[in-house]
Amino acid sequence: MTEDRERIRVRFAPSPTGSLHVGGARTAIFNWLFARHHGGAFVLRIEDTDAARSTRESEASLLEDLRWLGLDWDEGPDVGGPHAPYRQSERTARYRDVAARLVRARLAYPCFCTDEELERKRVEATQAGRAPQYDGTCRFLTPEEIAARRREGRPESIRFHVPGTGRVSFDDVVRGTVTLNVEMVGDFVVVRSNGRPTYNFAAAIDDADMDITHVIRGEEHLPNTLRQVLVHRAVRATEAGHDGIDVLQDPRWNAGMPRFAHVPLILAPDRSKLSKRHGASSVGELRARGFLPEAVFNYLMLLGWSHAEGREVMTREEAIEAFDLSRVGHSAAVFDPAKLRWMNGRHIRRMDGGAYVERALAQLPESIAAAYDDARRREIVALVRDSLETLEDVAERTRVFAPSPALDDEAHAVVRSDAGRCVLEAFLQVLDEFDGDWSADAFRSLARETGARTSLRGRDLYFPLRAALTGSLHGPDLSQVAAIRGRDAVERLVRRALDGPAA
Repeated sequence: MTEDRERIRVRFAPSPTGSLHVGGARTAIFNWLFARHHGGAFVLRIEDTDAARSTRESEASLLEDLRWLGLDWDEGPDVGGPHAPYRQSERTARYRDVAARLVRARLAYPCFCTDEELERKRVEATQAGRAPQYDGTCRFLTPEEIAARRREGRPESIRFHVPGTGRVSFDDVVRGTVTLNVEMVGDFVVVRSNGRPTYNFAAAIDDADMDITHVIRGEEHLPNTLRQVLVHRAVRATEAGHDGIDVLQDPRWNAGMPRFAHVPLILAPDRSKLSKRHGASSVGELRARGFLPEAVFNYLMLLGWSHAEGREVMTREEAIEAFDLSRVGHSAAVFDPAKLRWMNGRHIRRMDGGAYVERALAQLPESIAAAYDDARRREIVALVRDSLETLEDVAERTRVFAPSPALDDEAHAVVRSDAGRCVLEAFLQVLDEFDGDWSADAFRSLARETGARTSLRGRDLYFPLRAALTGSLHGPDLSQVAAIRGRDAVERLVRRALDGPAA
């Protein structure tokens, strides 16, 4: 590992075992912003040592979601880099070499306990009120005993030899100095019996090999950090030719260790763990529901971090300029779907007009798209823009443009009323006398004349017209709706409403 630590190097290291959770996406965003703010490197590393659950399909999905969020990486499995390979499944030989060196240095040892034996020990410890940690059965096996167990063909893992007592301190950018008691963890496995490394072992080695300067992740990883600090010290000490359990208490082997930043958890609105039961909890689900990447990025960066001036809606460039780990809080952040929808609506209205129209047209229901020419389709989606919170809302907001929209209960009641029928009948009379060019202004003029003839105004005047033309009492500007529909359709829909039963 080099000693030049002037350039910031961070990493995002997802496991390709499923969709990218919003918590993982927030971690990626924080790392990316920190790197870009400091002109550093953002490394993507794939932690796929869980061969049973990891798939290349999940990896491809993760990368696609990250790119959709607007994130790019300087090194990674698909772009290469000076520290390749970036998949842990391709670094197995490195982990085995380090594990063998730790065993020789008496900082790790082979363990032959079976799963059944370990489960029995766990149950016994729990029943006795002790922490369910490994009891050290294999810690001091003699070479002869080790050889005998190997001849028996017993499964063999490698465990890290954790000091029985002592404390480990490390500098946390968010929380300051953190001190953890080594008694929190027992002798943990670093290489499984199938030859695969465990997460904490591989992560610590990779962070050292890849010159990672800062590890930014959720606070749930604090127990993992204790293990990784111990592994880091052991690797550094053995690289320098030192051995024995005492080296783990020597803070000089912290040299080259990344600085940690443990950011607050993301909770559901009820302050429980965020899961599918609370709605969309993965980036893929948010994409499918019509959220914009800019909005999801913007919202997630605000979960646990705040702008110095209290700003909320930002571009990526503005976020890069403002991001600083000193603004990360300690309290858990709450994922609020309503706030995300609000944020998304703001970004929809900030979009380039042409880009918005093209994306909104893709959400227009086929029945409505087929009823209008291209120019009017574009007018329709432009008209509903200010009412949208997600692009998925286009379908609902444009239903008022259906060729023959069904009247909801409120609209039906209005057109059945005596006052409503009076307005619609008067409007048809005014429309029959009109011979000018059809437009939004023309419709407004006709509505005003209808009001003059009926002595009605406000809701009493416009609700019957809106109900007849859109099937609802709520929606976009009615004169614009009428202009897009055209004179013939307006007349047809008003007559249809009048043909219904009177009150």
